[in-house]
Order: sequence, then structure tokens, then C-alpha cells
Amino acid sequence: MRNTLLFLTLILISFQVYSQEKLSSNNARALSAYNRSNLSLGQKLYNTAIRDLEEALRFDPNFIEAHYRLGDVYKKLADYRKSLNQYQYVESSNPNISKHLGFEIAECYFNLHLYDSALTYFENYLQTPDLSENRRKILDKYLINTRFSVEAIKIKIPYEPKNLGPGINTVNQEYLPTVTADDSTIIFTRRTNQEDFYISTKNFENNWNKAFGLSTTINTTGNEGAQCVSPDGQYLYFAGCGREDGLGKCDIYYSKLVGNTWSRPQNIGTPINSPNWESQPSLSADGKSLYFVSDRKGGYGSYDIYLSRYLGAGKWSNPINLGPNINTNGSELSPFIHADNQTLYFSSDGWPGFGQNDIFYAKKSKTGFSEKPKNIGFPINTSQEESSLIISNDGKKAYFASNSLQGFGGLDLYSFELYEAARPNFVTYVKGTVFDKNTSQKLLANVEIIDVATGDTVSQTTSNEATGLFLASLPAGKTYAFNVYRDGYLFYSEQFALENKKQVDAFKLPVPLSPITIGAKISLRNIFFETNSFKLKNESKYELVKLTEFLKNNPAVRIEISGHTDNVGADVANQTLSTNRAKAVYDYLIKFGIDSKRLVYKGYGKTQPIETNATELGKSRNRRTEVKVIE
Repeated sequence: MRNTLLFLTLILISFQVYSQEKLSSNNARALSAYNRSNLSLGQKLYNTAIRDLEEALRFDPNFIEAHYRLGDVYKKLADYRKSLNQYQYVESSNPNISKHLGFEIAECYFNLHLYDSALTYFENYLQTPDLSENRRKILDKYLINTRFSVEAIKIKIPYEPKNLGPGINTVNQEYLPTVTADDSTIIFTRRTNQEDFYISTKNFENNWNKAFGLSTTINTTGNEGAQCVSPDGQYLYFAGCGREDGLGKCDIYYSKLVGNTWSRPQNIGTPINSPNWESQPSLSADGKSLYFVSDRKGGYGSYDIYLSRYLGAGKWSNPINLGPNINTNGSELSPFIHADNQTLYFSSDGWPGFGQNDIFYAKKSKTGFSEKPKNIGFPINTSQEESSLIISNDGKKAYFASNSLQGFGGLDLYSFELYEAARPNFVTYVKGTVFDKNTSQKLLANVEIIDVATGDTVSQTTSNEATGLFLASLPAGKTYAFNVYRDGYLFYSEQFALENKKQVDAFKLPVPLSPITIGAKISLRNIFFETNSFKLKNESKYELVKLTEFLKNNPAVRIEISGHTDNVGADVANQTLSTNRAKAVYDYLIKFGIDSKRLVYKGYGKTQPIETNATELGKSRNRRTEVKVIE
């Protein structure tokens, strides 16, 4: 599998080679050691080459070409401080030894984040005659990045990365993390001899347990990587390459958690997959949008980010390129769409940045990504490779992979508290367990969340058939209708009011489903009336449609619709209001095809409270519409 973190480097490494006549040393032993370094470099034995060159300098400390080549080797190994020391010695001894010396020094300064010095050397190098076209392209990119970095580094970004620990990270490469909405489960890619998925959960001390292979159904002898998990942890989308059912170099696959077992991965098919390279999927919280990376024709650069929308029945729309406000003539990789469905984080080497690949974020408007992305800043971004950033539901914690920190080896996974300006919109979640009210048996059921104001489906998922667990994201600032339903049961209705709230605790609730038996009843939490009126609000439509569907799917059921009030106001007025509100629901059902013989309505006023009337919350719960099975 093509490495999912393959980035196009801008750094040009060339080892200086001189003919014997031009060398500055006449010491035979120094020359012999220097010549041995040629052989070591030819075999990419860089540490051996360092020893050869150090030996040459012991015999002749003023051997300029050995200093120059030693600088090249250290730069190849990303030890820029030692490399710079060697180049500075060469510059002080013979600044005209190579017209490219200034470029080498500038690269070291750049990678040491000494951008003012780097800019001076890059701008001087710009005046060098007879530079090749390729060298000028590389120089132009460096100048853009360095001029950007000189100013951007002045902005102080709070940043305290924490390694996720030995439960997650090893001497191998760990990258591309994804976490569930409740921040309790992480799935990531680990590369040993191949790429596979690993999973870990948090323990009681809030640390990550030792990760283990996700599933032998998904992990194969080939490569799997670049995964994303749905907020509830029930669906996994990932990239698989070179598979028998593949359509191109790498394709996107998906798997569902059935009980405690992951299903056999399925190719997501066309039009998302093509004869080209598709990878790094990111699924929106509502399951309706899939962002991914492709090198298909018609893009802006080497790798672009695309978006496809779910059409239903397993079908996806033709992918849309996210356009020039996201994609460049470079590579855009590792997209992550936050649960707010508005904020996109990704990695790029095309936008001005601090080095190889930087992390950027962009906010989506009604017309798409209409503004250019923002660099997330230094020191989150460095001259090294930063990628695969994801953000927790509440927007406070970021997870990412880096090889520029002191970890366990190679790329490690880290977390840090994300500063305010780069955070997405606040999102909380609802988590619960669906079970039979009478037997407590865990149930597979449909879980649906609707934006009451717009009628849009925010989340549509199912509970796990073995555990009954479900999890769904809820962006703050709205009111949601929440329904759980399954054949043979009354549906469950709840409401989550998150309007004008920035910080909302997660909703954790049991969801008992009542079998359809005489006397079983439910409260319809999403039936709304005008104040002191029995006129139904438009926001009631979703719940009324759900009730209508239930009755049509269960033609033998006869129900009583009952209205209830709190204890505010006169008894007679409350009795009349509750009766009229029950009748309003009765009239709606008849209008939309339900036989009146199957319906009875009745008002109970304040006589059947289910909670105290001493609090506003209790009163709101008592003001309700109920449905009871009577036959």
C-alpha cells in the first residue's frame, strides 16, 4: 500500500563530489577516508559515511570538502544543527567553494525555525546566476514559506503536546487516529512490516489501555490504513490497496460492527472509487458526507480532497473537488470533518507554511468553503511533517501524529488542548442503551435525531444488537427531536434543547422500548403547541409523521391520545386545554389517513403529573401528549 503519509518533500539533498585535483587536503590518510565515504554514501550507509568523514578530519581538520560533505550527511539525517555547524565552517574558510552553499545554509536555518536568517540566505541565493528551473521552483516555494513563517512565528500559540503513552505508541509508526464521540475509544493505523488497524479504550484512570489488532476480518496480510470511524463506533471506513475486488491502486472500503464482530469489508464502489488512488476517508457525523483524497485526473495538484454525499440505498453521489480554497498544486491530505459538520482540518504542502506538510483548518459556509484555510500555527506546525489532526466532539482536545517530538519511535500519536481560535463549533453527544422494558434484553433499534427547526436529519444510526449501545453527536445551539424505534415496539420519544448553550454536558440515558401490548404508553416529547393554545406548531410535524407511520405499520393497534398540563392556572381551563390539544393530534392523524375508529382522545388537565411541579423542568415534563395502546 502506498504509504498514507507519503509527502512530497521540498528539501533538496545533494552530496558534494569533487575530483581529486580540486580537493583542499594533501593528507593521504584524510583523502583515503574521504574516498571511502563515497562508497558508504553510494550504499546509503550514512552513519558509516559520518565515521569516514570524521576520520578524514582527524587527519586534516582543515579539509574543507570533508566538512562540506559532513554537512550534507547531517542534513540528510535531519540533524540540522550539526549540519549548519559544518556549513558555517566551510563558509568562513572558502565561501566560493560552491554557488549552492548559501542554499544549504538557508535550509538548515529554516529547519531550525530561524526564519529571519533563512530568509536572508534564500534571498541572497536568489541572485545566483544559472540556476536550473527545478532549483528555482524549490527556491520560490521556500521563499513563500519563509516569508510567511517570519511573521507567523511571532504569534504565540499555546501548545503542550502529550504522548498518548505506551498503550498506543511503540517503536513502530502510529498515525491517522480516529476517536468515538465520547472520546473513550481510539482506532489508529500502525505500520510494522505492513499497515494494520489497532484499537484501544480508556481505563478508569483516563489512560489508554494497551492497543490490540482491530479484527482479523479487516486486518489482512496486505495493507489497511487511513481509517475513520463513525461517531458511534459502529462503522469503519478505510483504504485498502491491491485487493482482488479493487477498482484502482487503492480503494475505500467500509465495515459494520455487528454485535461484537466487524463485518467483512465491502468496496464502497463507484463513483467514489476509480482506477486511480483513493484513500483517507472522513465521514461527517450525520453519515451523509464522505471526504476523501484522490489523485484522479482533473484535480489541482498531486493529491486533492473530494466530497461525496450519501444518496441512500448504499449509493453515493459523484465526488466534487473541494476547489481552490482547499486544494493547491501541491498535495492536500488527511482530511477530518469535525462533528459540527462545518470545520475541516487537513494537511497540505501547497499553502504557505512552516515546512514539509502543515495542518490547516477551514470553515464551511452555506456556499461551501468560500474562504482560504488558516495555518494552525507554530509550534503545532514545524519544519517537519505534521498530519492527521482530529478534534474531539467538544472541540477542546486535538489528536495528531508527529515525528518531530521525542516519542517512542518514528511517528507517534499525541494529544493537546487546542487553542480557542482554531476550535470548531461545540458539539456534545447522546449516549444510551436500548432494551426491552419488560425483559431488559438489549435491542437492535433505529436511532434518529432531527433538527426540530429545519426537519433535517442530524443523525441516523442503529444501536448495537449485542449491547444495545448507541452514540450520536449533537451540535450545540439547536433543539433536537430524538426517536428510537423497532418493529413490535412503541417508539421512544425525547427532546434535547441545546439552544443558546455553548457548554452542554453529554446526555446519557437508558432507552426502554415498550412492546405493543394493551396499556403500553409513551410520551410524545416533540409535540409542540402555541402558548396557552391548542394550535400545533410546525416543529411538531416530524413527531406526528412518526406517529402516523407507526399506526400505518401496525393496523391492529387502537390508541388513546391524552393531553396533560402542569398545575399553573385554573383547573377547568387546564382540563379544556388538555382536551383540545389531544383532539388536535387526533384531527391530524385522521387528516393523514388514520381511521377515526382506531383513535380516542382525552384531556386529563393537571391530574396525572409524572414529575414535580415545583421546578420549571418538572412542569415542562408534565405538559405533554401521551399515546396509550387500548386495543
